[in-house]
Amino acid sequence: MRTNELVIEAGRIERQYWKDIWKYQELLYFLAWRDILVRYKQTAIGLAWALIRPFLTMVVFTVVFGQLAKLPSQGNAPYAIMVFAALLPWQFFSSALGECGNSLLRNSNLISKIYFPRLIVPISAVIVSFVDFLISGMILVGLMAWYNFIPDWRILTLPLFIAIAFMAALGAGLWLAALNVEYRDFQYIIPFIIQLGLYISPVGFSSKIVPEQWRLLYSLNPMVGVIDGFRWAILRGESAIYLPGFLLSLGLVILLFLSGIWYFRRTEKVFADVI
Repeated sequence: MRTNELVIEAGRIERQYWKDIWKYQELLYFLAWRDILVRYKQTAIGLAWALIRPFLTMVVFTVVFGQLAKLPSQGNAPYAIMVFAALLPWQFFSSALGECGNSLLRNSNLISKIYFPRLIVPISAVIVSFVDFLISGMILVGLMAWYNFIPDWRILTLPLFIAIAFMAALGAGLWLAALNVEYRDFQYIIPFIIQLGLYISPVGFSSKIVPEQWRLLYSLNPMVGVIDGFRWAILRGESAIYLPGFLLSLGLVILLFLSGIWYFRRTEKVFADVI
């Protein structure tokens, strides 16, 4: 006669959790696809909004910083391409932060009724923002064709910097998603964080205008390293990477990512009770 055995083993539940994320991958795809459809549902131009928003932002930044303020570009790179090379990772990060931070509250009915690894919810939110990122990349291709600007071999390193941007977005998003469940004030703090981050990140200007003695301190903003990395990969090396600052930003991104997972896993057991 066959009997079922209950095995109590240290770490078994933790290992099972990560296996469950793979097991529930269809739910991950469903949540991401649902949010993409909802975002552009009943809009007149649909997914074109993913192109219009970054394009208009690029035009404004180019006029204000490049034409009126006369800030320098990076080497011989057109100012518009320099700006858009920074807008790509920044808009991905800011969009993911907003979507991820509120993702648990938007799915409160699902979380309170059935079991699944809660980590799936913020990951799906970041994937939605990543889809917008890929669509926005079409503008960069168009700008390069317009200015006859052809990238060199450095463009092959772009996936590395995309992965770093993904880690930064997910790490920060996990912190905000977990904190937003317990402290609803964060739903008002998140837009402020995004707006402040735009001003203190080198999106509309080159980070080289920051005085040398402040460059390392400025790199405490993790997005500085991400943006500088994107520009280095896209602008044919016209934008040099400030290596100490980049390594500092990279270390902070890794810390943010790992600590975000740790805090989310530590608090998710009470999500269904307090949400």
